[in-house]
Amino acid sequence: MTDDVVVLGSGYAGTGAVKKLESELDETADLTWVSDVDHHLVLHESHRCIRDPDIKEKITFDIDEIKSPSTRFVQGRVEEVDEDAREITLADDSTIEYDYLLVGFGSQTAFFGIDGLEEHSLTLKSLEDALEIHDAVSEAAREASRNDPAQIIVGGAGLSGIQSAGEIAEFRDKHRAPLEIHLVEGLDNVFPNNDPVVQAKLRKLLEDKDVEIHTGEFIGEVDEETVYVGEEKELDYDVLLWTGGITGQDAAETVDVDKDERSNRIEAASNFQTTDERIFALGDAALVDQPDQDNPAPPTAQAAWQAAEVAGENIARDIRGQPLKEWTYDDKGTLISVGSKAVAHDVKGLPVDTFGGSAAKALKKTVAARWIKKVNGFADAAKAFPDM
Repeated sequence: MTDDVVVLGSGYAGTGAVKKLESELDETADLTWVSDVDHHLVLHESHRCIRDPDIKEKITFDIDEIKSPSTRFVQGRVEEVDEDAREITLADDSTIEYDYLLVGFGSQTAFFGIDGLEEHSLTLKSLEDALEIHDAVSEAAREASRNDPAQIIVGGAGLSGIQSAGEIAEFRDKHRAPLEIHLVEGLDNVFPNNDPVVQAKLRKLLEDKDVEIHTGEFIGEVDEETVYVGEEKELDYDVLLWTGGITGQDAAETVDVDKDERSNRIEAASNFQTTDERIFALGDAALVDQPDQDNPAPPTAQAAWQAAEVAGENIARDIRGQPLKEWTYDDKGTLISVGSKAVAHDVKGLPVDTFGGSAAKALKKTVAARWIKKVNGFADAAKAFPDM
């Protein structure tokens, strides 16, 4: 009897797992790929669209171009997973049955109960989000003047916040737009909980781009005109972008497996199996245990790329009755762009811990192109390389 394998999500985790499953499965299983969008987005480069929306053509790839002809694709938003019936319900009330399920549908933005924040902020979790930010910044610039510049606030100075602020600054410089850019971080430094050397380099690049940095006080409340920071600071804004954290998708709450109670991210062993042996989970949707470590794997693109290879293979191995592999995240370093510049940190195999300049920029381009090559071939990777 042929097993039905269903993969949820078309981000790094879902796409990578589908590619691996297609190479591992033969006549032993039928593969169905489910996503609420009909494309794969190179999310860690989506901030480029804030500066230039035409870059979307370089970082989005139609599912039909990625998947093999034998893989069935269904576009729809997952509403519920019934593990007893082994059935998924989509927003249009259609259902899909499975024998094995791989949950890789990512996360959504966390607003931490901050009053007014969700209502008044933009987020960056999709191509549509990036284009909406571009439109909002463009409109604010058109309505502003040199004497009364538009105020753009980016909340959260992690990777997404830093890179978004850098792209808004590039847009401002390219169009000579009357914009003032603020980056707000509740902890004491940009790129918090990381090496002070890389924090200092990133701060300097941001300051060189005339981004005003506010650290050490959290956003406490937001209304339609003002962001209230700490006990006394008030920042009026025209555009507010929030990049401050992630939480599980709504559909994850319906899956009856062990989850983090606060975020609904699914708990998975280092082989990606959950407390239901037919449900596997990875990427931002999951908290994947790491052997001999206190913390789960990080919710990064790099981790999802690596995990997808093993998760896809493990489902195929389980179907064949073979033992599952354990996965340990291998941190190969961090690459961060600030507009047209970049910083590289702890890159595996290199003698320098932290560096910038043309070498860091070229390395970041290469990593993005390498993923695109894996997903859709060399021609698309070469086409995208200059804009990464």
